Amino acid sequence: MHRPQLTPKTAPELTPSVEELERQERRLVFRQFTYDDAWALGSLLVEMARERQAPVAVDIHRGGQQLFHAALPGSTPDNDAWIIRKRRVVERYGSASYLVGARFRAKGTTFEESSRLNPDEYAAHGGSFPITVENAGVIGSVTVSGLPQLQDHRFVVEALEKFLKP
Repeated sequence: MHRPQLTPKTAPELTPSVEELERQERRLVFRQFTYDDAWALGSLLVEMARERQAPVAVDIHRGGQQLFHAALPGSTPDNDAWIIRKRRVVERYGSASYLVGARFRAKGTTFEESSRLNPDEYAAHGGSFPITVENAGVIGSVTVSGLPQLQDHRFVVEALEKFLKP
């Protein structure tokens, strides 16, 4: 029996485990998070998106205030609506929107079925990640919308890893 070879284009994307997602959150912590940090992180995300021609919108919030927002070519007003819904999940649960959805899936259910939250207001889909500051906890979020949810999540994680690299 001949089996087709999986190439990088056809290989299924491996879904990260809840434990892996939790490790990301423990690792990606800021010493502080200033207005200048929001601008630099947002600019890094925009630069990465431009290099990849990714049709995304980028948003950074801290303490209820929008510190950065950019919409790149190909993004739409729907991306802004997704940003708001994903950010609300981070604000409510204190965890990445993708991790929150993964925790529900690990229990054999979905966020939409079991959270009792209005899906028009909350979306546990990948792309919003908590901004956590040492000795302060979650103080905000960085969110990307425009790619499939796992790619949105990985895009934000990649940018945070670059930004926080010593």
